[in-house]
Amino acid sequence: MATSTTATTTVLGACPHDCPDTCSFITTVEDGVATRVQGNPAHPHTDGVLCTKVSRYTQRTYHPQRVLQPLKRSGPKGSGQFTPVSWEEALHDIATRLRAIAGRAPGAAQAILPYSYAGTMGLVQGESIAARFFNKLGASLLDRTICASAAAEGLTATVGGKLGMQVQFFQESRLILIWGSNPIASNLHFWRQAQEAKRRGARLICIDPRRSETADKCQEHIALLPGTDAALAFGIMHELVQHDWLDHDYIARHTLGWDALRARALEWPPERAAAVCGLDVQQVRDLARAYGESARRGDPTAIRLNYGMQRVRGGGNAVRAIACLPALVGAWRHRAGGLLLSTSGNFPVQRAALERPDLRTGPAPRTINMNTIGDDLLRPASAGFGPAIEAVIVYNSNPVAVAPDSARVVQGFAREDLFTVVLEHFHTDTADYADYLLPATTQLEHWDVQVAYGHTDVLLNRPAIAPLGQARPNSQIFRDLARHMGYTEPCFADTDEQLCRIAYGDAVDFQQLLDQGFASLKVPDAPFAEGRFPTPSGRCEFFSARLAAQGLDGLPDYLPNYEAAGSSTQFPLAMISPPARNFLNSSFVNVQSLRDIEGEPLLEMHAQDAQARGLASGSVVRVFNQRGDYRCRMEVSPRARPGVVNGLGIWWRKLGLDGHNVNQLTSQRLTDLGRAPTFYDCLVEVEAAAA
Repeated sequence: MATSTTATTTVLGACPHDCPDTCSFITTVEDGVATRVQGNPAHPHTDGVLCTKVSRYTQRTYHPQRVLQPLKRSGPKGSGQFTPVSWEEALHDIATRLRAIAGRAPGAAQAILPYSYAGTMGLVQGESIAARFFNKLGASLLDRTICASAAAEGLTATVGGKLGMQVQFFQESRLILIWGSNPIASNLHFWRQAQEAKRRGARLICIDPRRSETADKCQEHIALLPGTDAALAFGIMHELVQHDWLDHDYIARHTLGWDALRARALEWPPERAAAVCGLDVQQVRDLARAYGESARRGDPTAIRLNYGMQRVRGGGNAVRAIACLPALVGAWRHRAGGLLLSTSGNFPVQRAALERPDLRTGPAPRTINMNTIGDDLLRPASAGFGPAIEAVIVYNSNPVAVAPDSARVVQGFAREDLFTVVLEHFHTDTADYADYLLPATTQLEHWDVQVAYGHTDVLLNRPAIAPLGQARPNSQIFRDLARHMGYTEPCFADTDEQLCRIAYGDAVDFQQLLDQGFASLKVPDAPFAEGRFPTPSGRCEFFSARLAAQGLDGLPDYLPNYEAAGSSTQFPLAMISPPARNFLNSSFVNVQSLRDIEGEPLLEMHAQDAQARGLASGSVVRVFNQRGDYRCRMEVSPRARPGVVNGLGIWWRKLGLDGHNVNQLTSQRLTDLGRAPTFYDCLVEVEAAAA
């Protein structure tokens, strides 16, 4: 009697998504089919645990609506109507269109714009062959600032880079301020360290306008108004000075600009800070006392700062102010003290070798900010702007859903004269506007090497299965386009495995990556225990001469929101739009099992705000401002504080009640530092929706 056998293998990989955890995972493959993705128990940070989203990654790879062949638009822009074509036809036509634009005149290639971000954090499927292609072409540059650049600028101005504590040492902390972060949803492996610290007796304080799932599990929640974080930091500083909860030795030896910062802090008594933040004054006093006295006792005192709080006008300055606090109390002396926002500054990525900026010839091209894509797609040619944008190539992003002021974004992508190519897994909101939709591989189907911003391990991803259908890696698609454009430089022949080796050069043992899937960077346990900050002065710079030379304030300051809470009678509610727990930006929204958990687009509102408007929980409401309106279900919820509503995102527009999502309401205005978006700097009004 014949018996059948199943060939089963396991393959080491890495999560590609925009999350600080950057997990190592193991894919089980049976007869060429990936059947399971699980956390790698041998990787200390992953410790065998994946989030709900990535543990279901096979549902993404084998999704029934996966794009698996090249498609050419056959209906109006936005209709999502396509006809299958061959790769050869698609590539030939795309190259012909791009060549015609670029060949019109010197510098004409600037009418072509790449649009990408962190749909994958991988260095190979992100900006490797793609960057080489656009550098050779001479296309416009993209200012990739949609997520983290305000905080990055603020942190760099203060401590010298995107550097900080090691996440594993938080379990030794005695006080942890979780500031602008919901790690239960977005930083699970830090949360496990914080929970261990709590079991050992640590106090956890959550600072967030929303009573998040994390706030529920902390001993205290401080629900400040959106965009007032710098005011709270200055209120803490004031009390540190007044009560002498300071490490004078650390300040004298390892900081710059203390006298000036001290004078500014003294302008912020708790009463003023509380009034600006919408808090009880005793909360400000108690928070400052907890922070100051903990450090004074010698207890390791830590801040886990995250990116939510910097998506407002003064976001960069807010990060600067908060980043001053650990140096004031000497928290950096301990490996379990200080601050963590990002560790990505530790990674020795060889970007020039990967991206080859030397392929560009002629004058430097213009730069387009990805947050203003709505306006820029509609901008005519001018001396100040340059040529009108005639072609956009989108990969690793979904701008129609994720970019602010989305009515303008839709209007731009709907231009019949705009040639749009989208590399994607699915028919996203942006894909519906494509002239060509090209099938890209998922993480289970290609090589890549990852950076991290929540720990300091390099991770390698090996392909577990062959590409499904006619899908190709991003890197291969851009190699193929380069060939059709006639580019013959040897760098376009580098394989994905070669690119993985190039990414870190000799700084990382590639054989170790092959053998175990990860390699740990050598970084100090307590990076600034003896100062030695990577700033121009070598100190923690309360005053930044570099910023002052740019005409900016050398000290951090509080900058009110463009649309500050309480400043408008027409739009009296502040709105923030944190991600729904089971989505990651706009990724995973189309995974049915995850969408079933989320239910439908939701607005959380405090009971007193709902009562004032005669609104009942479960009703459909119209959320609106001067930029547009958005219908969704409203829930009266203790997660919302008075005067603030929480519009959970980022749903695909096509899955909303009226074909819109929360970004119909957000603006294209930019932050004080870093040219970043102001998603959480947004005023609205809410009313019952018409039937």
